[in-house]
Amino acid sequence: MRRISRITVAGATTASLALVLAACGGTSSSGSSESKEDKGIAIAYDVGGKGDQSFNDAAYAGLKQAEKEFEYKTADVEPTDGETDADKEQRLVSLAKQGYDPVVGVGYAYATALKGAAEKYPDTTFGIVDDSTVELDNVADLVFSEEEASYLAGVAAAKTTKTDVVGFIGGVDIPLIHKFRAGFEQGVKDTNPDVKVIPQFLTQTAEEGGFSSPDKGKAAAEGQIEKKADVIYTAAGLSGQGAIEAAAANKVWAIGVDSDQYAQEALAKYKDSILTSATKDVAKSVYKLAQSVEDKAPRTGILRGDLTSGEVGLAQSNPVFANNAKLQDVIETAKKKIISGDIKVQSS
Repeated sequence: MRRISRITVAGATTASLALVLAACGGTSSSGSSESKEDKGIAIAYDVGGKGDQSFNDAAYAGLKQAEKEFEYKTADVEPTDGETDADKEQRLVSLAKQGYDPVVGVGYAYATALKGAAEKYPDTTFGIVDDSTVELDNVADLVFSEEEASYLAGVAAAKTTKTDVVGFIGGVDIPLIHKFRAGFEQGVKDTNPDVKVIPQFLTQTAEEGGFSSPDKGKAAAEGQIEKKADVIYTAAGLSGQGAIEAAAANKVWAIGVDSDQYAQEALAKYKDSILTSATKDVAKSVYKLAQSVEDKAPRTGILRGDLTSGEVGLAQSNPVFANNAKLQDVIETAKKKIISGDIKVQSS
């Protein structure tokens, strides 16, 4: 299928895109045609970039699905250390100017920049993952009920622990990550109030590396293991890889986040220690936005993925987890109660 351009742009070339984006983060793109008519979705990564085995990679998977189905050119752009909102906005504007549509900022940190870019290009559809504050007619806020999946992770942890001590590691002490902690702790306590949860945030700000420092995640997990935690749930982006490594080294369980981390090639040597992952289908959300633009009916406003829509949940790749019938029955019961409203999951 060939795509009909939905916006008209003046005169910029792919070469100029590369030059502009090189100044504010690397870019890679796919496809052979250079014409504006063949351009589709572009994504700008959050901290950690491609290869985080988490939600950046999930966004890329959504881009690749759209690229394959719609046969158009795509672009994905890396962040840079210490960049400002102005740098982020320039990146998004550059993509829109070249004719990419939709343009997606992966992560709440793009909120200010994406608002500015969307105001400059009202005929381009923009999307932002994990933020619902940008209220413009051409913006889709791609958000998720992470607390619901985290609740189920808490149920799994409470039923799996042998020491009655489990850990939670959050990358940065912000409201988004509070949702993961709140749901997890509630799931643990509702399942077994005797289980102790050790919570820890790696940093106060993303600039300190809370989402991009595996060494910080590893040190935090090792500290929790010393306190007898034998199941550790981490919501810390790239930093979570360090926590998973520590869990494997100490023969305790890790619970991954965002993507199915058991199935991630980069984590293959640790996979037998990854019980499950609390997933959110960023790939599906990104793809659906691209599809809506392709169909000339762009999705905008707050678009929420939850247990009801099937866009959050627990991964079933680890057979030890998937084949534990008793554990699966408890989790399924909790899931049904959340969907029905019998369980109200806290988000803070």
